Amino acid sequence: MRSSVIRPSSARDPFSATLSKGRSVAPALPTRLRPADLLRLTDEGAEDVLAGRYNHLLPANDMWPSDERWAARLRADDEVDIWLISWTPGKSTELHDHAGSLGALTVLSGALAEYRWTGTELRLRTLTAGDQASFPIGWVHDVMRAPELSFGDGESTGPLDPTLSVHAYSPPLTAMSYYEVTANGTLRRTRTVLTDEPEGDM
Repeated sequence: MRSSVIRPSSARDPFSATLSKGRSVAPALPTRLRPADLLRLTDEGAEDVLAGRYNHLLPANDMWPSDERWAARLRADDEVDIWLISWTPGKSTELHDHAGSLGALTVLSGALAEYRWTGTELRLRTLTAGDQASFPIGWVHDVMRAPELSFGDGESTGPLDPTLSVHAYSPPLTAMSYYEVTANGTLRRTRTVLTDEPEGDM
């Protein structure tokens, strides 16, 4: 029978001796997939949508909802969930995290605006068709369809209807926490919900 007693470190135990010198062991992530894996999966998912492999999941006659975000699950297993999401004007996800899940996205068409909490402020970036982003554990952000705009270099967000993105979460989502920025410039959690839906209530 294997003993559950923790042995004190000694010179004969090289692992314990190393730890006693102040070196730490990196914590294990909750999934074997890494951000690069999730980026590849969202890219492949976007290619499959464009190739028509998921046409049976899309709204009939390309009638994309215009009032609320819409989502379809492209893949689901014990390791990863992959979603196709359409975005509508003026509908944000609110500031949130993905609890114990890593995430990634690929923008398929249109453009997304992401406000990310840096630890001291919200920082905006715009992701246009073809752009990708990954989200480590602890990433707090608000995502919405970007307003139609032109950049100083002559580029624009391009046509925004529909605005589509493919998202991957590993392990699959089980909860999300929501936040607000306080008057003191800090982040305060307002609620946590159990959910397997992507990017907030759909």
